[in-house]
Amino acid sequence: MDEKKNSPKLDIIEGHTSLGIEFGSTRIKAVLIGSHYSVIASGSHEWENRLEAGNWTYSLDAIWQGLQESYQKMALDVEEKYGETLKTIGSIGFSGMMHGYLAFDKKGALLVPFRTWRNASTEQAERELTMLFEHNIPQRWSIAHLYQAILNDEKHVADITYLTTLSGYIHWKLTGKKMIGIGDASGMFPIDETIKNYDRGMLNRFDDLISEKDYPWTISELLPEIGLAGDETGQLSETGARLLDRSGKLQAGIPLCPPEGDAGTGMVATNSVAKHTGNISAGTSVFAMIVLENPLKKVYPQIDIVTTPSGSLVAMVHANNCSSDINAWVQLFKEFAETIGASIDMAELFETLFIKTLEADNECGGLLSYGYYSGENITGIKEGRPVFVRTPESKFNLANFMKVHLYSAFGALKIGMDILLKEEAIQIDSVVGHGGLFKTKEVGQKAVAAVMKSPVSVMENAGEGGAWGMALLAAYMRERTADESLAEFLSQKVFINVKESTVTPNEEDVAGFDLFIERYKDGLPIEQAAVDHLR
Repeated sequence: MDEKKNSPKLDIIEGHTSLGIEFGSTRIKAVLIGSHYSVIASGSHEWENRLEAGNWTYSLDAIWQGLQESYQKMALDVEEKYGETLKTIGSIGFSGMMHGYLAFDKKGALLVPFRTWRNASTEQAERELTMLFEHNIPQRWSIAHLYQAILNDEKHVADITYLTTLSGYIHWKLTGKKMIGIGDASGMFPIDETIKNYDRGMLNRFDDLISEKDYPWTISELLPEIGLAGDETGQLSETGARLLDRSGKLQAGIPLCPPEGDAGTGMVATNSVAKHTGNISAGTSVFAMIVLENPLKKVYPQIDIVTTPSGSLVAMVHANNCSSDINAWVQLFKEFAETIGASIDMAELFETLFIKTLEADNECGGLLSYGYYSGENITGIKEGRPVFVRTPESKFNLANFMKVHLYSAFGALKIGMDILLKEEAIQIDSVVGHGGLFKTKEVGQKAVAAVMKSPVSVMENAGEGGAWGMALLAAYMRERTADESLAEFLSQKVFINVKESTVTPNEEDVAGFDLFIERYKDGLPIEQAAVDHLR
């Protein structure tokens, strides 16, 4: 093995590095990897979306502040660990929350505030486009946001010259290239797997649908150009280098891979890009991704069809809500502990409460909760109202209380997964879990194994997350051989020695979750009543 393979410092000096920066819903993270594909430096920035004028959004200032701070912290980490100033990087990639609506005019000005994936305000567009395309178009997709703006007669629509996602926006500003990775693109507009591009027939149908509006554009003119994993889609410009690194030390000319969505980077970070593999990401939202052997036989409103970063079809079950309500309850327990004079670390408190769920009844003792901080498309709930309810006969104890909130975090996901497992009979060979709910050993895995009815593994490096996955995509672009697929690169080079722990579903857990999900579905009118009457 040559010297550089043993030296992160030499990797940094010679540029044998790859940088991935991902914009998550609560954190922006920058990860630098070296020759061994492991993290050698990182930095992050915390942020939160805001509800403004009825829309969940992040400001452009917040985007750039977060990007620059996460990069600055990563570069400082390099200096502190290795005594080197970061001046060049072998390759860079950016990823972000998929979907949403970033619309710009001919001068590059944002026409309306960024509308994120979290908004559930495009129901009419979802319904009409799904019928028009015979392809599920969820409310959070970019084309749904655009068409809803058209239905609402929003004046800015005529002035749009570019429509993109968060990752596409960053890539554009740093390279000047209006590009996007196919995985992120598949959350904007339907993809034709055979041509690895937007579906031409659907593009034409959309233009015909809005022809009476006489807009000065066609839909294909608004959408970013698509790149596949392994493609080079631009280089860091002089302006881009200054935007990324406020110190002015980073050199321009660094190649960038296609910007991707967080779903795609999650697949990469869990080695789940081959057929019959899957992963589940559990954080503020939760989604499961299963790489399909064949297209689904029917259109289901609960199932998105997206792609891997290489363009293979993926069934995606996405629920808007997951861990937020659990976090709120744990914070309440922390406040109680502090009130009585006890001091406890949040990580320790989470682990203690999660382990307590192992003592609970299989079906949560008759308790019921909905952790809906925002609307939930899968269950048809338009607004968020976190709800906890029980009967006088319910077994109300701490173990059941924590377990019902854990099960509720995966409730909407379970409804979508049952369609794939029961209606489509898809084959799942392996599932990898990642995200905060998998940090406590086995607890989150047991719940998800009951949902997926499949073994669920957590890798020892699962905490690296999507930013690491994005760095791997950047490395793949720089290092791949002509005939080396992304799946081969990951399996044979990156994950060849990675350790993992696996939990298999047991009959009692599966039966218990099945009982819980029936109660969950039967109780949805309670959640709707909260939306209707609690203001």
